[in-house]
Amino acid sequence: MTGHPKSTAREPLRFHGGMTGALAPFAVLFVGIIWLGLAGAPDERGFWPILLLGLVLGMGLARDRTRYAETIVEGMSQPLVALMIMAWILAGILGAVMNASGFIDALVWLSEAAGVAGGGYAIAAFLICCLVSTSTGTSLGTILLCGPLLYPAGAALATSPVVLMGAIIGGATFGDNISPVSDTTIASAGTQGAEIGAVVRSRMRYALPAAAVAMILYGVLGSAGSAGSSGSVAGGSAQVLTAEGSSTRSPAALPMLAVPALVIGLLVAGRHLLEGLFAGAVGACLLALGLGLVHSTQLFYVDAGRFSARGLIIDGIEKAIGVSIFTIFLMGLVAGLEATGAMDRLVEVAERNTKSARGAELWSFATVSAAALLTTHSVVALLAVGPFARRVGGRFGLDACRRANILDATVCTWPFLLPYCIPTILAASTSTSGAAAGMPRISPLEAGLFNFHSWALLAMVVIAILTGYGRETRTG
Repeated sequence: MTGHPKSTAREPLRFHGGMTGALAPFAVLFVGIIWLGLAGAPDERGFWPILLLGLVLGMGLARDRTRYAETIVEGMSQPLVALMIMAWILAGILGAVMNASGFIDALVWLSEAAGVAGGGYAIAAFLICCLVSTSTGTSLGTILLCGPLLYPAGAALATSPVVLMGAIIGGATFGDNISPVSDTTIASAGTQGAEIGAVVRSRMRYALPAAAVAMILYGVLGSAGSAGSSGSVAGGSAQVLTAEGSSTRSPAALPMLAVPALVIGLLVAGRHLLEGLFAGAVGACLLALGLGLVHSTQLFYVDAGRFSARGLIIDGIEKAIGVSIFTIFLMGLVAGLEATGAMDRLVEVAERNTKSARGAELWSFATVSAAALLTTHSVVALLAVGPFARRVGGRFGLDACRRANILDATVCTWPFLLPYCIPTILAASTSTSGAAAGMPRISPLEAGLFNFHSWALLAMVVIAILTGYGRETRTG
């Protein structure tokens, strides 16, 4: 592979047709997403050929195809991509073992004993995910951990599948926005020169009203059959499962709660995400074996007749394939766009047009929204737009916490709502865990559409900017 000198490597990557050519691969992706959504295809594998087509188009339009090829490979091979793929593999194993242990039946038994069902269970799932995400600071980790454990139980508890998945991703969003150890909190506060504790305290005025609205909607719409065709289908399954399966449910697998508690505890203690998931996967296997909930041959066995190996461990790994390949392709596509310098141009336009404190907030919101829409990554968007928001917001006397809150709340909406972003794709992927319980697979479009918390948070940001709610004008 031929390289480029450092001096030319810093130059923007150029396309035939200018910025229109640079955005053309994303236009292919957007059209493909709409088509898949209308066709009712929830499987993330449907994105594979569309993303490949976008990459092929980008290669054809790039003026320097060698540079474009190197750029997409660099994007695909980022440490973040490897981290996400490894995390999904470990979470897949953890979920497969937990499900096989009878943990879902035990969770349903516990919920029924507490009188929680329908919309009540959707609210409970939201609050659980809020707790996990706030404690750990990771939205993706929360979806990985809680999705496979909470979603299947919705069938027996007569909870709408789409609303339940929306509650899971909504709770993950909540902690990503307010947790002091969240990467978005750290990035937003850091770029604005704000103290993290002060940022978190001031952020509650936006996050808590949004969470309250979300809980009302999860409760009202959470009963099976109340939120669209997916919910009604699962509602029928739920009634059958409740009628036929209640007599066989037991709390035998409740000790398996120690496994997610172990993972959460390690993450709260500041340990690496992979360390927590490795401990969880190993702990789930050992505890399930020790309690007699699974047999060693269920974990791994050789099927000599078919010349293959099978088991829960392999099943868990296979569940990560779809979202992993999607992520690799998407990060390559995003890297090609980032290399054009599009974010720098966007910031330049915003800076030229900012005339007032409200204008500074509106342009910060619009610019970081565009950055999140184009890069699909919250922290990348924050780092790209943060210096602009600090410079221009400071010019008009906007408080550092206010600037940080507008940026953070915005990037904690779009990636959790749009069907081509990793959080919604991941949430949809975890819904495969509910197949055995009679729960349907959820599409990324549905996962984002029913994420009431992110929609409410987005509304809060817009209202706060337009009305001045929470605006302070001391220099920060």
